[in-house]
Amino acid sequence: MLPFLFFLIALFSEIVGTIAGFGSSVFFVPLAGFLFGFHEVLALTSILHVFSNAAKLVFFGRHVRLRLLLLLGIPSVLCVIVEAYLSTKVEFKFTELILGFFLVAFSLFFFFNPAAKLSQNGSNAVVAGGIAGFLAGLIGTGGAIRGLALAAFDLGKGVFVATSAAIDSGVDFSRMIVYLRSGYLTREFYWFIPGLLSVAFVGSYIGKFALDKLEQKTFRKIVLLLIFVIGVTTLGRFFEQFIR
Repeated sequence: MLPFLFFLIALFSEIVGTIAGFGSSVFFVPLAGFLFGFHEVLALTSILHVFSNAAKLVFFGRHVRLRLLLLLGIPSVLCVIVEAYLSTKVEFKFTELILGFFLVAFSLFFFFNPAAKLSQNGSNAVVAGGIAGFLAGLIGTGGAIRGLALAAFDLGKGVFVATSAAIDSGVDFSRMIVYLRSGYLTREFYWFIPGLLSVAFVGSYIGKFALDKLEQKTFRKIVLLLIFVIGVTTLGRFFEQFIR
């Protein structure tokens, strides 16, 4: 029963993540966390994302913007390596609180101010990429931060998804190596890998089909609403530990 539920969660996360344009981990990590341990979820998430990024580049690769990819991607990869390593040595207690408040505040701002845009300059892209990579290594998902930045840049649907997937390729491969070398994935989970490959391509294809039907304004609103939900969920998980 658990494996079936796990792959159902993975497929749902992949479909919604493709539509949102910033990957499945923001949905997959908290949901899969109810089934397996934190370290196993981090490792499985990184593997799912490596396959997912490959699928998205197959479907959306022609839309990649090289300059934005480099400005966001290089600091993301460097920061995720550093923080993925730190996560094996140090426990951080207030990351979810900070992340939750940040996502809620900024998603609401851009949702109710549709004309507001973030300048697509080098410094904004580098900072957003570094923060997203840092959070990806720390709690297993930095896609919401990068998604917020890309939404603020007001990119087209194809460019949004393709650029995010291309950046994630380096980020997720890097953290996958760190997690696997740290022993986060035990042998009992090895058979999950082929299933994750299938889920990545099927979910990405279904997500692409849905995305083709959406208008640009609707797409941006969906992204911001999903980020808001992620922020509220993140805050809920943080405060839940004090209620228990």
